[in-house]
Amino acid sequence: MNTIRNFVQLTTNYGTAGQPNEIQFKIIASNQYQHVINLAMPDHPNSIPHEGSLVTSLGMNYVHIPVPFDAPKPKHVKDFCNILSALSTQKVFIHCIMNYRVSAFMYHYFNKVENMKTQKAMSPIFDIWELDPIWQQVMNWSASEIGL
Repeated sequence: MNTIRNFVQLTTNYGTAGQPNEIQFKIIASNQYQHVINLAMPDHPNSIPHEGSLVTSLGMNYVHIPVPFDAPKPKHVKDFCNILSALSTQKVFIHCIMNYRVSAFMYHYFNKVENMKTQKAMSPIFDIWELDPIWQQVMNWSASEIGL
């Protein structure tokens, strides 16, 4: 798992990362992940065009919430949190291209759905990611702005 770009095992059930390659998806499946959530845009040069069929062929469920890096919306976070809530007792691998979108969305899930304190809800990715103004704004969205 540590060969996957920016991989972080946040909890027993939640692993996050940047874009895995095809071989790494086999590793993800062998680590008993039941679901894959992809927040990357399908037209990104590093995305895998047939990722959904690859993931399902490995026995995992696949959910794609395409989030434009330069235009995330509160609805994206709301949809993500609702899906993750439904899967909360299962093992879920969540990725985008660099693990940035995912880290911001996981922060909102942990903080606003699971009621974790701010520091505990923050992924170690925030130690290496310098937020631009768009993502600073995303991080400051309230539960009511998101619709939670």
